[in-house]
Amino acid sequence: MGITLRAGPIAEVVVDLPPVNALPVRAWEELAEAVRAAGRDPGTRVAVLRAEGRGFNAGVDIKELRAAPGHAALVAVNRACHAAFAAVYECAVPVIAAVHGHCLGGGVGLAGNADVVVASEDAYFGLPEVDRGALGAATHLARLVPQHLMRAMVYTCRNVTAAELHAFGSVLEVVPRDKLREAAQEVAEQIAAKDPYVIRRAKESLNGIDPVDVNRSYRFEQGFTFELNLMGAGDRHRERFT
Repeated sequence: MGITLRAGPIAEVVVDLPPVNALPVRAWEELAEAVRAAGRDPGTRVAVLRAEGRGFNAGVDIKELRAAPGHAALVAVNRACHAAFAAVYECAVPVIAAVHGHCLGGGVGLAGNADVVVASEDAYFGLPEVDRGALGAATHLARLVPQHLMRAMVYTCRNVTAAELHAFGSVLEVVPRDKLREAAQEVAEQIAAKDPYVIRRAKESLNGIDPVDVNRSYRFEQGFTFELNLMGAGDRHRERFT
């Protein structure tokens, strides 16, 4: 259990932290390093990010934040999430997110920064941040849904399904749960069959023409999470979390 990197032309980064894949600071850091390591390996042609268990990702470990005095844990988790999201975005090769079950909070940060998203029929996506007294990952949600839906999702904390994202074109395929890994592998094999030098330059060029600097915009969002915590809203909402 934990974060596992399976090296190869199609590298796999697997998250397995029961019960719901809510990641503590250390796991976010390990995830960032695993994705970076996959991209650094000259033998890697594409990376698949997936998870075991009940869902893809439940965001940060709220219980870790509640147990820590002061704001050091909040600073650490914000830095670690930023590192993990950036690692996916900046990975030298394309990253395919294979999403099942819940993809919430930090999960949206990972999927939104991936190059391709494949999802199972039971997958759903959302940002519960407002209900947790925090903000963030709207940057990445905006890469998955239209602007007005993104705003509604932030304000109301409503979720969207994989089928809805498929209709928007942000999820490439929706498949039965037991076919998810196979579907991700099939897309990965198509990419891995291309000239690896060209694919790496394609990733670099596509990042270069993005209209939004996702690293900077996400850090801007995180600044408001610090404000909410300084004003006491973060603590109030985390205390209600069970």
